[in-house]
Amino acid sequence: MNNLDIAPPEELTISLWRSLVLNFIDRVAPERLPPLLLTSKPMDVGMLLGDRLDRPWYRSIFTNIADVVSPEILPPLELTSSPVDVGELLGDDMAHGWWHSLLGTLRDRLSPERLPALELTSQPFTAFEADTWLQILDWSSLLDTPKVYLPDAPQSDVSYAPMDAPIEAVVTVEELAPAILAAQAQFKRDISRSRLRQKVWMSLVTAEVAFLIFAAFKFV
Repeated sequence: MNNLDIAPPEELTISLWRSLVLNFIDRVAPERLPPLLLTSKPMDVGMLLGDRLDRPWYRSIFTNIADVVSPEILPPLELTSSPVDVGELLGDDMAHGWWHSLLGTLRDRLSPERLPALELTSQPFTAFEADTWLQILDWSSLLDTPKVYLPDAPQSDVSYAPMDAPIEAVVTVEELAPAILAAQAQFKRDISRSRLRQKVWMSLVTAEVAFLIFAAFKFV
C-alpha cells in the first residue's frame, strides 16, 4: 500500500504514430505466448450471454419451438435444508386486488388473530422507591459552584392612572375592501362544497363496502 501508484497508465502518454506502429506489429507478428495452464476445473455455465446475443434470429426461433415441443427433462430438485415459512411474500400480497386488502382489514378488525401471551425471560427493573414517591431535585442543589445572588434590575419610573378614573376605550372598525369580502365569500363556498363532496364520497365508500361484504358472504 505504501507504493500505491494512482497515476494514469503509460499507454495514455504514447504518441499517436507510436501507437499505430505497435498495433500494426501486434497484428502482423503477434507475440508468441506459452499455452495457458489451467489449475482448476472449469464449470459449465452453458451458453454465455454474448454468444446468445450473437446468434441469428432464426436460430433463437427454432430453439424456442424445440423448448416448447420437447422441453429438457431436468432431475428433481433436492433440498438439503428445510424451508422456513415466511408467510405470503410482498410481491404476491401487492398482486392481489384492492378488495382483497379491504376484506382482510375488515376481518382483522372484527376478529383479530389470537396470539399467545408474551413470555418475559427477565424481571422488570424497579428503581429505588420509584413506585412510592418521586423526588425532583432543584438545580441549585445539583450545582457545585458558589451561589451568586444578582441584584434586581432597576425599575423604570412608570406613572399609573388612579383606579377611579374612567377608561375610555376607543374602538376603530376598519372597513374591509370589496376584494377581501369577495375572497372570504368564495372561501366559504369552497368549504361548503368540499364538505358536500366529502359526504358524497363517504356514502359511496360505505355502499361499496356493504356490497363487498354481502358478496363475500353470499359467494364464499
